[in-house]
Amino acid sequence: MPPLDRLLSIMARLRDPQRGCEWDLAQSFATIAPYTIEEAYEVADAIERDDMAALKDELGDLLLQVVFHARMAEERGLFDFAAVADAISTKMEARHPHIFGDAPDQGQSREERWERLKAEERAAKGASSAMDGVALALPALMRAEKLQKRAARQGFDWPDPSGSAAKVFEELDELAAAGTDAERTEEAGDLLFAAVNAVRAYGVAPEEALRAANAKFETRFRGMEALAQARGADFTALSLDQQEELWVAVKRSEPGKPA
Repeated sequence: MPPLDRLLSIMARLRDPQRGCEWDLAQSFATIAPYTIEEAYEVADAIERDDMAALKDELGDLLLQVVFHARMAEERGLFDFAAVADAISTKMEARHPHIFGDAPDQGQSREERWERLKAEERAAKGASSAMDGVALALPALMRAEKLQKRAARQGFDWPDPSGSAAKVFEELDELAAAGTDAERTEEAGDLLFAAVNAVRAYGVAPEEALRAANAKFETRFRGMEALAQARGADFTALSLDQQEELWVAVKRSEPGKPA
């Protein structure tokens, strides 16, 4: 049996009302969705670690999520896995008319061509705003970037990075001046949104940049803890100045950093 047919058969058996698995039978689109998101992040993590053996496993886990959702839809008479595959195949061919059709290559960048075709698809589905179709379930940082890119394609954007940088300082002042928890929450959101816009102005993907910063901070903090232990000190008992000294020492020990 071909591997994909085998997987579809396994899922059908797991969801069989008489002979299936109690846990699998109890699931719904809503309960499986968090696992789908988690598996997508685990794929990204394997790629970031350049672990190809893990990537193979994680791609299988992600594929299982697609099969699971498709099976539940088939049981309700909505669509099946073949329809999912057919739909994405049709979409990919439509989005590459210069490759799968007779349309000439107009010399546009891949992103320009892709976004134009996606906008046409959204319009065909009845979209009335440039903001339509930006998934609510996206991580907030990523969604902020997508919303800003949509607005920028409509001409609503700073002409150069100085405008977005000034906005960051403006939002910092407003956060400092906020007098209530509700105001601080609102101004903090405005500050983060402005920071995304400032980073985007320099051509940097905010989500990737923050992931890298998280990894760097974690590595350095672990280094601080290890250095304190090597010196026979309790890290949590150190003063902030002493902890800062460890931070500087760890930074200086990194490859490429001045001694």
